[in-house]
Amino acid sequence: MTRFPWKTALTVSTLLAATVYASAQMSSGRMNGHMQQGGTMDQMHQQMMQRGGMGNRGMMHGAQAGVTSTPTMPGQDAFGAIQEIVQLLQADAKTDWAKVNIEALRQHLIDMNEVTLHAAATQRDVDNGIEIKVTGEGRTLEAIKRMVPAHVSELREIGWNAKSDDLQNGVTLTVIASETQPLTKLRALGFMGIMVQGGHHQQHHLMIAAGQFVH
Repeated sequence: MTRFPWKTALTVSTLLAATVYASAQMSSGRMNGHMQQGGTMDQMHQQMMQRGGMGNRGMMHGAQAGVTSTPTMPGQDAFGAIQEIVQLLQADAKTDWAKVNIEALRQHLIDMNEVTLHAAATQRDVDNGIEIKVTGEGRTLEAIKRMVPAHVSELREIGWNAKSDDLQNGVTLTVIASETQPLTKLRALGFMGIMVQGGHHQQHHLMIAAGQFVH
């Protein structure tokens, strides 16, 4: 059996110990690196979250920045309609304030509200047309008797074949179909779809307020 000198054995042992130590140091370094990297990733994640939060706040701030500092909505439809008419009258140097009657416009808008929201409308087919019984009570009945016959006159002016007949508790509205107003369309429109026909309403509001027209 070959024997190594003791110096050789010592040298080998020293080399082995150095190798083991170096390996341990490298492993430790890698672990520390991973831990540091993990810490860095956590920090990056936190920074991204913070930046994201700042971005969201920025987006919210941007959306809020688009809102004007002065309110524009009148808060109520009739109020807004009257406000618009008053502004037009005030802007017109030819307005005769001795004839202006804003209260008449207010009463007309009340009529519109009653007919639109509170009138009962019962529809049935007749020969090539539809018949709608529009009924109500109290203030609603008054509005029906004012508005429906007046609107029939407007419908005739724009080419509709329409008529109204008085009832004790309302009005009967009859509309006959035509090439431009087929029966299928009349059925689909119903009472309010027919009542909104024509572009006269807005101009009539101005005329009522100016004392030039009574609905």
